[in-house]
Amino acid sequence: MRVPNSVVLPVGTHVDCCQEQEVAEKTHDIMARITAMLAERKSNLAHFIDNLESSEEPKFYVDQWERLKAMESCMLTILNLVAVNCTDHHDIKKLEATVLKHVKNEELFPEVVRVLPPVYRQVEAAIVDIAQSEEVADHGMMDLQYLLSKLSQRKHLASLGRELLQDILRYLHRIGLIVWYEEIKHLENTVFLQPTFLITMFKLLVRHHLVQQLESIS
Repeated sequence: MRVPNSVVLPVGTHVDCCQEQEVAEKTHDIMARITAMLAERKSNLAHFIDNLESSEEPKFYVDQWERLKAMESCMLTILNLVAVNCTDHHDIKKLEATVLKHVKNEELFPEVVRVLPPVYRQVEAAIVDIAQSEEVADHGMMDLQYLLSKLSQRKHLASLGRELLQDILRYLHRIGLIVWYEEIKHLENTVFLQPTFLITMFKLLVRHHLVQQLESIS
């Protein structure tokens, strides 16, 4: 809701736990709730903005007014919910096909037609190769400078510089191939070549009732 022109694809899981009619009813209910939530958000923002504009000293609230107006301009495009059975490979492929269809829609994503320089693909392929090699640990963590040195050993990437690599890593981070937290000081020099490792780790550390479980330990 804070990102301009966001596109959201709701995904309903555990279809295998529901009857066909129940899936249809839940899908309708979820989409109705989302519509109601967006309408309430729009109404609340308009109310807050109106309160600031009608205050006795509106000039004192310019910063708040600008933030609210910026939030008001962040429009969401909500796509139709996709219901899937996560234990069914066919359903996973159906979800994948749906996502690909939407991201290739130029009306939703005008920037999709941008052509990447060939070096982006070359680095991407090389990183995939490095990540799958036996010398990389299961956690896939690698020092940024070491990664650059490994890539530079390849003949077609010998002239690859750190600045260009960082631009490419930002792109690969956005598409989910790697994870690079460049904005976090302690992690800016670490590249995660195996994002799935982070997911597994977070699932172990962050979970429902974690506080209660810890408190139950004597």
